Amino acid sequence: MARVTASPRALLDGVRIPSLPPVCARLNDAVNNPRTSTLEIADLIGSDPALTARLLRLVNSSFYSFPSRIETPSQAVMIVGTAHLCDLALTTSIARLFKDVPEGIVSMASFWRHSIACGLGARLLAAYRQEPNVERYFVAGMLHDIGRLVLYQQAPGASREVLLRARGEERLLHDVEREAFGYDHAGVGAELMRLWSLPASLEEAVAFHHEPRRARRYPLEAALVHVGDIVAQALEMGTSGERLVPPLEAAAWDMIELSPRILPDAVAALERQFDDVAAAMLEEVVR
Repeated sequence: MARVTASPRALLDGVRIPSLPPVCARLNDAVNNPRTSTLEIADLIGSDPALTARLLRLVNSSFYSFPSRIETPSQAVMIVGTAHLCDLALTTSIARLFKDVPEGIVSMASFWRHSIACGLGARLLAAYRQEPNVERYFVAGMLHDIGRLVLYQQAPGASREVLLRARGEERLLHDVEREAFGYDHAGVGAELMRLWSLPASLEEAVAFHHEPRRARRYPLEAALVHVGDIVAQALEMGTSGERLVPPLEAAAWDMIELSPRILPDAVAALERQFDDVAAAMLEEVVR
């Protein structure tokens, strides 16, 4: 099979990549400005009715399990926090950008279910570690396979061949991607994070979610997404095209520094949250 392009950057340079919605850029600027008030953040979110609806569905799901219903953006900002809410706004907005993947390559509902499960798994493990702002791990998990959507959109024929070969030879999909393209979806996704000017922690988590030992600046982010991906695949909570359960990199579990004894409780929590959160996030994404 001839290589599609020489590098992830060449692939992305040759196509029109969707831009992040303007509200995401404005929210990012506002959150990074210490003079911005919570009321201004709430007003920014409220200026986009579709975003408001998506966020309220999510914060009222078992993702947070608040005892009373949150009805307005201002309530959400006060209770969830500005940085957390902006992370969720970014995730729900990006999920709506890729709606034109050719039919027959991957089910978009299944793709995003896998991504949500990976994000929830990474978030739960981060919470066990008592990490601050666990939402950023959810975002990293949600976006870990987004490079596959770019490949499916821009090289549908070659992607079908790769999927069929991986399935027929019972090999990991990202290994076959590297043989066919000279790079894999993780490299494409990381380049997309750079083009969108997203945080370096997201870029590295996406780039190295199959090989967290290679992460230099943010190995914990990569390791948590790595484990979240494996758990989501093992539980058969959707798929981005992969049919096998990737092997656990031993170094990744060492980086996380958690006892294996927490896994049954973490998996049970993931299973409790999954359907409700997926329903909240997928209502608009896949219709």
